[in-house]
Amino acid sequence: MKVWNWNRSPNLTKLVVSFAVVAAMAWTGTAQVAADNATTPGGAAFAGAAPRMETGLDPKLDDRYRIGPGDVLEIRVFNRPQLSLDAARVDARGMIRMPLIEDELRAVCRTESDLAREIAQRYKKYQRNPQVFVYIKEYNSQPVAVIGAVEKPGRFQLQRRVRLLELISLVGGPTDRAGTRIQVAHMGNGLSCDSTGAPVINEEDLGDFEVYGLAETLQGDYQSNPYIQPGDVITVPEADQAFIVGNVYKPAPILLKVPTTLSQAIATAGGALPDSNLKRIRVIRQEPGKRKKSELFVNLIAISQKQADDPLLNPGDIVEVQTHSGRRFMRNLLGGAGPTLTTLPLYVFR
Repeated sequence: MKVWNWNRSPNLTKLVVSFAVVAAMAWTGTAQVAADNATTPGGAAFAGAAPRMETGLDPKLDDRYRIGPGDVLEIRVFNRPQLSLDAARVDARGMIRMPLIEDELRAVCRTESDLAREIAQRYKKYQRNPQVFVYIKEYNSQPVAVIGAVEKPGRFQLQRRVRLLELISLVGGPTDRAGTRIQVAHMGNGLSCDSTGAPVINEEDLGDFEVYGLAETLQGDYQSNPYIQPGDVITVPEADQAFIVGNVYKPAPILLKVPTTLSQAIATAGGALPDSNLKRIRVIRQEPGKRKKSELFVNLIAISQKQADDPLLNPGDIVEVQTHSGRRFMRNLLGGAGPTLTTLPLYVFR
């Protein structure tokens, strides 16, 4: 058997050694990434003392819950009960305190794994390889409310980032009386988290509101389906109404979800009854912010013959279909006399 003399091939020896070092580094890095990103079966995040590894996840697409003021955390340090906390409430500034750590720790806008990694890094001076577990016991920092023309209005505590369409679906969607708009009022404390997880305080938008089209939101349009911020109040207003009264088959309010003309409104009410004065339809209108009312008379026959314009109804309009007084009087007279005539005795002339 021929034995290779390594002393005669120093370059080959260096190549083999370099390959072994690279392989060992690759195996160590893989194991460290797995340990760094591990989670418990219950969903809590934990971290060792290794430096933070980038996962490659785009922060803009990260929907994980961000800790906020008022949240209650449970923090466990493996095999170190004296360093663990059963309940650590995040204060109004977004800070918490841990045993043996002099400085306060920023918890706001961090995920469970981010905070566990930070605590583990701080405990390296007391423990060789600390393993820290962080749970969120109580979610208190992201209240939102949905009111108005929805099936199940209510108040909710978010446990992750949620878009407007998902929240509208959660309350059962809009009712039949819903209008065409959605109002989002920002009533929180002005604290939000940017795409990198840093806290941002914007008091200028506090109390401001935005309006989106209901149809566009239900279709999932990106511009009309924003992320909901803590403290937001979402309102789905009811549609504006006009009122059809008088000599029609079904007097009732008419929802003005879309531009509605006078003839369309009367048709929605079932149409006009006999003896209606179609040449003099009365429209009572009150301008917004004014107490004085005005009257408008419309010729429905001229509209049907395309000799006059069909006016659009305004919110709050009252449309009265009047009758011909003489014809109505004779019809009522004959209608009342009919039952009396049937009760009279019948005589036969021979």
